[in-house]
Amino acid sequence: MITKAYIHEYGNGKMEPEHSDVKEVLESRGIECELFTIKRLNRNQLQLNKNTLVVGDNPTIDKVFKRIGYSKTQNSYPLSLRKYLKRTIWESTIKKLYAESLTKEISNIFIKPKAKAKLFTGFVIESQCDLYRLDMLSRDTELYCSSIVEWKSEYRVFVNQSKIIGIKHYEGDSNLKLNLNEVENAIIDFENSSNKTSAYGIDFGVLNNGETALIEWNDGFALGSYELDKQIYTDLILSRWNEVIIKTFANKV
Repeated sequence: MITKAYIHEYGNGKMEPEHSDVKEVLESRGIECELFTIKRLNRNQLQLNKNTLVVGDNPTIDKVFKRIGYSKTQNSYPLSLRKYLKRTIWESTIKKLYAESLTKEISNIFIKPKAKAKLFTGFVIESQCDLYRLDMLSRDTELYCSSIVEWKSEYRVFVNQSKIIGIKHYEGDSNLKLNLNEVENAIIDFENSSNKTSAYGIDFGVLNNGETALIEWNDGFALGSYELDKQIYTDLILSRWNEVIIKTFANKV
């Protein structure tokens, strides 16, 4: 049972809107909340145990998981969802991209980091010249690569305990609606897979041909809420955190 929550702040009480919402909800439920900075986390000043929740951005949560011994798998495109992509996705590295650029033209490819979600913002390589944007990164950095499609509208579908708890539009024409049958079928396939988690956000969009396609899957940590009801959002965060805590501390005293 969660009795205390650590909420990440950037300093002087400045925090992400989602984190502020979770803090407000938890305090209304009688759960003590304490703000912390990355500096405090790095100095091992947080008392992390099975009764504490940590709310933070992706780099912060990665550090927390390392501290408690939880191995987080970053997979934006689980195998069970690949058929809903409606485009080609493959894995590569910066080193491989540079090598390929010596023998052929590298263009019209969308790339994003695989292992560290916020290492850099995904972008389109329109020509060889765009490769310079990767110069400061390790050549061994793992990437997701994708063929280019045209998104007309984009949504995040929030799922908790196998049920859709909210759908929020965040980009493009909001008059273009998702094919909910396609969305529900994708969720069923994911829920029946070995990658299933208790809570997550799964992004879908409407393509220029009118089809609904998967954009990416997002684990239930450091998840943008797009103004989802704060109570519902907090329950999602708690659900996924409790799942991690059970797995992590099951064999610990």
